[in-house]
Formats: sequence, C-alpha cells, structure tokens
Amino acid sequence: MTRPATVILVLLMLFTFPIWIGLAGGLFGLCMGLIGGAIGIIAGVFGAIVGMIAWIFKGIFGIFFGWDWDFHFHPFHVNHYFMAAVIVLIAVLISKKKRN
Repeated sequence: MTRPATVILVLLMLFTFPIWIGLAGGLFGLCMGLIGGAIGIIAGVFGAIVGMIAWIFKGIFGIFFGWDWDFHFHPFHVNHYFMAAVIVLIAVLISKKKRN
C-alpha cells in the first residue's frame, strides 16, 4: 500500500473509532436488555403460577379452617365457618332435588 492510502486509512479509522465503539456498546446493551427481558418474563410466569397455587390453598384453608392471612381494613368480614355451612347446605339441597 502506498503512503497516502495508509494515511487516509489511519485517519478514517481514527475518526470513525468512536462511532464503532458506540455501535458495539449499543448492540451489547440491546442484547443484554433482551436477555434481561426474557428472564423477567420467565420469572413473572413462574410467580403467577406460584400465586395461583397459593391462592387455591389459601381459599381451601380459609373456608374449611377459618384461617385468614389477609389484612382487612373494610368493615365487612365474612365468617369462613358460616361460608362453609352455606356451601354444605346448598350441596344438600341440590342433592335432595336430584333424588326426587
């Protein structure tokens, strides 16, 4: 290569070096952001599944044993024993109607 071509190539590399650094950093940030978003989606789905399972058990224990792990600030509070009795009464009435 001739000397003027080498000088032009070196100057071109010198002036465009910050652009290439910026593009590489932006591409790296984009990749890391996509990976972080995918991990966040997976963690969110896992948390939703665990929440649904916990909600089922919370409902079961709340109805049958009267356990309540919520903090209620409203004046109306349902007695879980009463709710279980209502469910049993409805089940008995429905079963009697089917027998007749």
